[in-house]
Amino acid sequence: MATVLRAYRYRFYPTPEQAEQLARTFGCVRFVYNHFLRERTDAWFERQERMGYNATAKALTHLKKQPETAFLAEVSNVCLQQSLRHLDRAFANFFKGQARYPTFKKKLRKQSATYMANGFRWRDGQLWLAKQKDPLNIRWSRRFTGEPSSITVSLDTAGRYHVSFLVEEAQAALPVTPKMVGIDLGLTHRVITSDGHKIPNPRVIRQTERKLARAQRALSRKQRGSNNRAKARLKVARLHAKRADQRRDATHKLTTQLIHENQVVAAESLQVKNLLQNRSLAKAISDVGWHQITLQLAYKAEWYGRDFVQIDKWYPSSKRCFHCGHIADAMPLNVRTWTCPACGTQGIDRDINAARNILQAGKAILAGADKLRHHEKTTVGHTGG
Repeated sequence: MATVLRAYRYRFYPTPEQAEQLARTFGCVRFVYNHFLRERTDAWFERQERMGYNATAKALTHLKKQPETAFLAEVSNVCLQQSLRHLDRAFANFFKGQARYPTFKKKLRKQSATYMANGFRWRDGQLWLAKQKDPLNIRWSRRFTGEPSSITVSLDTAGRYHVSFLVEEAQAALPVTPKMVGIDLGLTHRVITSDGHKIPNPRVIRQTERKLARAQRALSRKQRGSNNRAKARLKVARLHAKRADQRRDATHKLTTQLIHENQVVAAESLQVKNLLQNRSLAKAISDVGWHQITLQLAYKAEWYGRDFVQIDKWYPSSKRCFHCGHIADAMPLNVRTWTCPACGTQGIDRDINAARNILQAGKAILAGADKLRHHEKTTVGHTGG
């Protein structure tokens, strides 16, 4: 039985006093992040000095003693320290080439604060945050086992409060099954499996597109700074939140089903960021959520003792005939069925054929066939030399 880290998120409803204290916490966390982002940026561009987490932590202690920033002492210091750690991680990701340069946090965006174990109290299924005397009124949709190592409290743009628990749990592997599946990711159908199933795209964007357009037009007509504009902005945010929730729910149900039913799941590697450069398909690609599908399959396979493998993005899964291995010269997107000129197989479904090829390539990767083939080529080349 393996031990895994899992996050559980719940909605909660704070009292007016808790909401006020959380607003101060969010503001201080945002202030500290933005202040030291500016400090680190100026230190490098003006003096060519590097500031790491330790330097910013020492500077924060000094900053809290200043009269003009004494308000920082009104909130938990744990949240402020975690804000510095998040900033340090943002810079680390930037230097690794995994993210853009860190940007300033804004008041009208999602707000969050992270509490480590010394910043909250967890007892008998109730949660007390630092600087608060009453437990949070949490809506428990499901329970978890174990003790939370950290929690994150957030307020989204739709005005909803959530708390996320990071918990270390024992997770038993699912029973071994002989079933294996290859999946091809599409737009009309979200997932096409190698056994011929086509899972339709829920098209979340199209369901709310007209409502959202009307709400955004109404928002644009409101005077900046007015109460009516704040109400219109909240309406737009709630529509976006509903759409995100629908997409997330559909993705979780799909990936959980695939992992529970199959021992091996093979998928293609897609450069979603590059595909979004296509203006004609960008909205549809964002709506279908390919990246979230592969991301969830990866960590759920690790949780439940399954194998998830992704094949090379240049593998010609659509152009290769599954029956004989012939590779067509071209395969435009408008061609949905085709006939193999080599073996004569007619009515080859483009997507199902691709899913079958993906499964075949995935099994070869798991079996180490690719490494063996590379070794044989290297040996022959060395002998011939």
